[in-house]
Amino acid sequence: MIPQLSDAELEIMKIIWGNRSQEVTRFPYIMDGLAARGKPCQKNTLIVLLSRLINKGFLNARKIGRRNEYTPLVSEAEYQAVQTKHFLDKIYEGNATGLVSTLISGDLLTDEEYGELKKLLERGREK
Repeated sequence: MIPQLSDAELEIMKIIWGNRSQEVTRFPYIMDGLAARGKPCQKNTLIVLLSRLINKGFLNARKIGRRNEYTPLVSEAEYQAVQTKHFLDKIYEGNATGLVSTLISGDLLTDEEYGELKKLLERGREK
């Protein structure tokens, strides 16, 4: 079971997941990423949040000299799948049709998103 993340923890993980050019992510990169997203963080606060992510099993930390390198242990796709299932079960009692109906009837999709969703559903039938 993958635990749920707080909003602050999720912001950090999005930065780490988005760092696809590197296998590991260093502390300054995370600090800069948070600032660029308009969510600056104090050094000690970030240290606490990173420790929580390690304890929850989302990250591995490796100390290199005086610096830590962080490696994700849970992929973004894995987390999204678990959270989507949780949301679907909690709000729609597992009924995906209810979710899609709300997206369509609530005018929550752009025309482009509607077309993409329609293509995904049609491809799913073919499998």
